[in-house]
Amino acid sequence: MQTVESQTLGAGSNRAFGRIWVRYLLGLLYTYLLASVEAIAILRLVTGPRVHVVAAAAVATAGAIVGAGVLAATLSSTLAWYRCGATPTPEQRASASMLPYRHAYLHGAIWTAAGIAMLAVHHDAGPRVLLLIGVCILFFAVASGFMGFLFLERLLRPVFAVALTDGAAPRRRPGVGVRLLVTWGFCSAIPLAGIAAIVLAAHFRWPIQTGTPISAPVLILAGVGIFAGVRGMTLAARSVADPLREVTDRMGHVGQGQYEIRTPVYDSSEIGILQTGFNDMVAGLAERERLRDLFGRHVGRDVAQHALQQEGDFTGRVCQAGVVFIDLAGSTALAANSPPDHVAAVLNGFFRIVVGVIDRYGGYINKFEGDAALAIFGAPLGLDNPSAPALGAARALRAALTADRDMPDFGMGVTYGRMFAGNIGAEDRYEYTVIGDPVNEAARLSDLAKSKAGRLLASASAVSESGPDEAVYWRTGEDVLLRGRQQPTTLSEPADGIT
Repeated sequence: MQTVESQTLGAGSNRAFGRIWVRYLLGLLYTYLLASVEAIAILRLVTGPRVHVVAAAAVATAGAIVGAGVLAATLSSTLAWYRCGATPTPEQRASASMLPYRHAYLHGAIWTAAGIAMLAVHHDAGPRVLLLIGVCILFFAVASGFMGFLFLERLLRPVFAVALTDGAAPRRRPGVGVRLLVTWGFCSAIPLAGIAAIVLAAHFRWPIQTGTPISAPVLILAGVGIFAGVRGMTLAARSVADPLREVTDRMGHVGQGQYEIRTPVYDSSEIGILQTGFNDMVAGLAERERLRDLFGRHVGRDVAQHALQQEGDFTGRVCQAGVVFIDLAGSTALAANSPPDHVAAVLNGFFRIVVGVIDRYGGYINKFEGDAALAIFGAPLGLDNPSAPALGAARALRAALTADRDMPDFGMGVTYGRMFAGNIGAEDRYEYTVIGDPVNEAARLSDLAKSKAGRLLASASAVSESGPDEAVYWRTGEDVLLRGRQQPTTLSEPADGIT
């Protein structure tokens, strides 16, 4: 699937322009010569031998050659920037968007010149024949000119996709409804009107002479109406169906998270509005996804998801949660004796291990505090037994950090209890945090753990709440009155030889 940028970069090659030019020339000759053959056949059947087929064929051939040369030269000069891959100027963009209209005008001028030549060749055939020639040429000039307009509009979509970039605003083209009605009028209604005109002219015996058979011209016009109607409606239908199909196909890719997808804008009718709206929508989705990713990185993905589900309107709740607080030892000396970038690299390596282990056990990193990290189990997303994964994560984290010899010393505390989890701050600036005695207790335990051999302490109440499967990895120790607390805390440490 290509984006607009990739299409734009490869659009201006000589090969791409050559394919457009050849298809345009062949389509022009096909449309012009087919309409000429149909016109000559009807005139011959209606007027008889007074229409010189050889002379008419010569005029049609000359018109095709001259017209193809003029129109092809116009296409080449107008799209010279596209052929060499240059960025078009505003004037070149506007000129490119006007090509279908200029094609129609030049097409009409060629048919007018051919009609004048036909009238000059048959100047002595009488007013009836001259009138029939003029009416017939007018009919086929209008029909083939409109067919050429639809064909060129579809053929030049790659050019319009480049010309309409950077917010260019070309002349507005007919809307979908007008396009379909005009297609029906030129390709079906006009042949039907021609049939009615032949029947009426034969009935009133002017300009068709008495006794002239009209069944063959009527059948030819009916065939023209059917054939031209199918061609015209096919082009008109594809001018609507193709861009809709492109948009729906790209919607499927966007649904899969491919927000770099864009659809080329090559129309200025309702179709172009749809294409532009789709691109704007995808850009908005990409921006929202980027903000969501940044939001998740700053506050934690669980908090971000919860905030989006609650539309950002949640104040918090009191809950039972497990707390893991880990703090580096000697970070002040590290900062004083090492370059800042080295300190940042050490902290990033430390926190990378912390985040990986905490995420694996279903915890949430509430905040980074310099060289410390606070992890919560049971908020904002509830857990069946928050104490068990908190203790399990602490043991796994201790094993991972002690296995890395380059990692600085640390202390870690684990607690469990009731706390407030929610938004704290002003209405226009707040953060999700946890407040409660277990948080302070975990921080004090981490300080104390720095002086212990195992570098990990937990409150006995947290171990008792975790259940027998987790409690087997811990042993109960002494009672300690932690700094700033009034009640002593019974300590638990990892059992010897069990990590």
